[in-house]
Amino acid sequence: MAGERILVVDDEPSIREVVGLYLRREGFEVESAADGPAALAAIDRVRPDLVVLDLMLPGVDGLTITRQLRATGALPIIILTARGEEIDRVLGLELGADDYLTKPFSSRELVARVRAVLRRTANRPAGAPVSAPVVAGAVRVDPAARVASLAGRPLSLTAREFDLLLFLARHPGQVFTREQLLDQVWGFTFASDASTVTVHIRRLREKIEDDPTTPQRILTVWGVGYRFDPG
Repeated sequence: MAGERILVVDDEPSIREVVGLYLRREGFEVESAADGPAALAAIDRVRPDLVVLDLMLPGVDGLTITRQLRATGALPIIILTARGEEIDRVLGLELGADDYLTKPFSSRELVARVRAVLRRTANRPAGAPVSAPVVAGAVRVDPAARVASLAGRPLSLTAREFDLLLFLARHPGQVFTREQLLDQVWGFTFASDASTVTVHIRRLREKIEDDPTTPQRILTVWGVGYRFDPG
């Protein structure tokens, strides 16, 4: 996976330096920006494969950048938040960020999350077997083309929403805890915040349910987790 270009956006020089060092050691190409306007300019100029984005930025904040990026495409985003900024973190996920890290974080966790997000957004390698589309009721998910539809209507999904829907559609009727979904969809083998799953389930319901407040496809199994019911 080495060789992908990562844009690191943070107004703290030490964070940019340390994150860049971690990622370069793993073979990634790294560009950096110190504020919102510079980040937007760098995205147009550099065309990164993933953005590591601090939310508290001068000029244009990270939430605004996330919103703009999601309005125009599916560039993978990992947001950075300070400890205690739960509201901003949830907003970032709801706007379409693929994942988040809370400062301070370890180099191992940073690299693992970057790799996990890139692995799920990368094109299928040449020669790899083509997975057949999954049809579950009105939902159709094509893992090879990475497109999904509901009753023939294309769905606009982030990379992580697509992976979550694909996994659930492949296992109709099975109940999964949030921790199991983190492991199977996010690919994390270390401790993480299961509220990430809750946010993505809510976003996915908004896109595939007739009424997200009374879901009929992604059901909550109280005290356990979630179950996908194709109908």
